[in-house]
Amino acid sequence: MSQSHSKDGIARHHFELGETAVTILADERFLPTAKESIFRSRSIIQGFIAQDPFFRDTLEPYDEPQGADPLIKRMCSAARKAGVGPMAAVAGAIAEEAVRAMVGAGARQVAVDNGGDISMFLNEPLEVGIFAGESPLRDVGMRFPAEGRLYSVCTSSGTVGPSISFGIADAAVVLAEDAALADACATRLGNEVQSPDEEGIIQALDVVLGIEGVDGAMVIVGEKVAMRGRVPRLIKVRIPSDSMSRIRF
Repeated sequence: MSQSHSKDGIARHHFELGETAVTILADERFLPTAKESIFRSRSIIQGFIAQDPFFRDTLEPYDEPQGADPLIKRMCSAARKAGVGPMAAVAGAIAEEAVRAMVGAGARQVAVDNGGDISMFLNEPLEVGIFAGESPLRDVGMRFPAEGRLYSVCTSSGTVGPSISFGIADAAVVLAEDAALADACATRLGNEVQSPDEEGIIQALDVVLGIEGVDGAMVIVGEKVAMRGRVPRLIKVRIPSDSMSRIRF
């Protein structure tokens, strides 16, 4: 992702903790808040996995026990809506927690990118590149307006990165306010794309757009691109080779 019309103080940070690697766009004074949030989220999820490894391994919706942490509940709720396993929502959920923490501390221009799963709060426009591997459409991006609210764009792929996907999409992109939901639905969208046929791609988009809370979606397969719903203006943007980051468990 790249900042447009940035003010002094806004910088891009790459943050790593063990197998966790994220990119944070924010004023440097809010970086400790983001790190603390990521530490806390990881601890909550790792603790829950220790109690029930099935939570990490299942590819089906999971019913969390009564009294589970709100972060676990959000992941499970998003996964149920999307019809996927709860870990399909993990990157988006952690990213949104960090953004919420920074906004709560006073930040007004922040974004957290975890391997293409991005949560943001913008008072200035932000350009986000869509990484689509070997697709000739690799320079496609979106320009998000300054809306002063939490928003998210999440991407899954059957050809790029560590995501578990049962489809062939080079990029399956979902937009929603809820980053956990966008993350889980991006996985569902990627799973639904089983052929490069236009009809199949449109059907996959319609499935995901039928999920409550999803605003828009886009699929890139080879030279083909299709969109449904509310999608920001597409732009041409160069994606740095080191811009991808991820969280694994």
